Amino acid sequence: MSVDGGDLLRRWAERHRRYHDQGHLLEVLDALDRLSPDVPREVHLAAWYHDAVHEGRPDDEQRSAELANSALATIRGVDTAEVVRLVLLTATHDPTPGDPSGELLRDADLAILAASPKRYLAYAADVRAEYPHVPDVDFARGRTDVLRALVAPERIYRTPVAREWEPRARANVGAELARLSAAGSPAG
Repeated sequence: MSVDGGDLLRRWAERHRRYHDQGHLLEVLDALDRLSPDVPREVHLAAWYHDAVHEGRPDDEQRSAELANSALATIRGVDTAEVVRLVLLTATHDPTPGDPSGELLRDADLAILAASPKRYLAYAADVRAEYPHVPDVDFARGRTDVLRALVAPERIYRTPVAREWEPRARANVGAELARLSAAGSPAG
């Protein structure tokens, strides 16, 4: 298999996607450009592949990494193992400190947390819409766990530019946690 850009774009445009769609891909690529003037090729490729498979299943990142591996394995000059590693990292959003490529991709993928409050509300609603098969209480519990894990460290963001986004991200996530709690979720 080789890279098929049309297939990749079709994946990002699948009808069931509400947040993890072409708009998210463009936001991540834009964030990468804002974070660094010298983004490694493998980080850009990982951004393209990180949610290429998105079906709301626990193995989406693994399947996205496998797709990247098979599509890029024969491309000269691309460190396919690095792309795969970076795609897999998006499952936890927890790169090892001092991993500049991992930190770039992580911060770009989480840039949405620092969006305007209106955009953040749309994002949260779109994420919920991607999991219609999950009961509200279970979704709220899982979403609360994910959000708490993202804001638990001293810093959400690791790159110098993204650290400026920290206050807005914490405010947005805090407001969502409050909404989840008010709705009767285990957030409180």
